[in-house]
This record gives sequence, structure tokens and C-alpha cells, in this order.
Amino acid sequence: MEEIESPVAEGLVVWRAYEEGGRRSGPPTAPVYMATAVFVRGGEEAVQPGWPASADQLSILLQEVERLDGHRRRCLVGFLVPELALPHLRPGAELLVLEGPRTVAGARIDTVLAHGQPGT
Repeated sequence: MEEIESPVAEGLVVWRAYEEGGRRSGPPTAPVYMATAVFVRGGEEAVQPGWPASADQLSILLQEVERLDGHRRRCLVGFLVPELALPHLRPGAELLVLEGPRTVAGARIDTVLAHGQPGT
């Protein structure tokens, strides 16, 4: 995939270093990175065994639009099934990006895009 056709948001993605459980190869270089993600809704790690791997996961799409430094990227954000993400999307919402059970990045939504909303 070369670009996200209908991004629903823009945000900051911070990739974890390999020593912190991140990707061995570092931040992805593909035009659009696809993985699973969970929204952080506060306190799940304390009450759900195995969280975040046990949380409701969504398929996320990330397209880099600006490289801020070695690990921080501004990205367009999309989802394979955006309807599942829309109830949680708001500026300041946080997500964890997963590869299998490993958290490889954190994301913060800065802007929800109008064309990502239902009916637009």
C-alpha cells in the first residue's frame, strides 16, 4: 500500500528502541505501515491480565508525513475498519502499536480529520 486512502486522524508516533521492546530494525520504512493497535483508556494494565495483548485490537495504518527525529514521526492514521475506532478518536487519545504481543510504538492523536467521520 502506497498511501492511506481515507485517513481518519493525524498524530505523533514514537517508536520504541529495540532495548525497550521495539522493532529490531527500527521505525518502519514502508510507505504505509500496518499493524494492530489498542486505545489506552486508562487503568487497563492494572485490571486486565495480559494487557495490552488481551485488549480489543484494531488494525491500524500509519503513513509518515514528517520525520521529527530518530524515533518520532508525524503520521496520518487510518484503520482497516474505521467504524470501530471512531468512538475513541479525539485529540489527545493514545494508542499502543503492537507487533504480536509486543508494544513497538505509542501514538497520540492530535487531529481528527473531518473526512474520516461517518457521513462525510
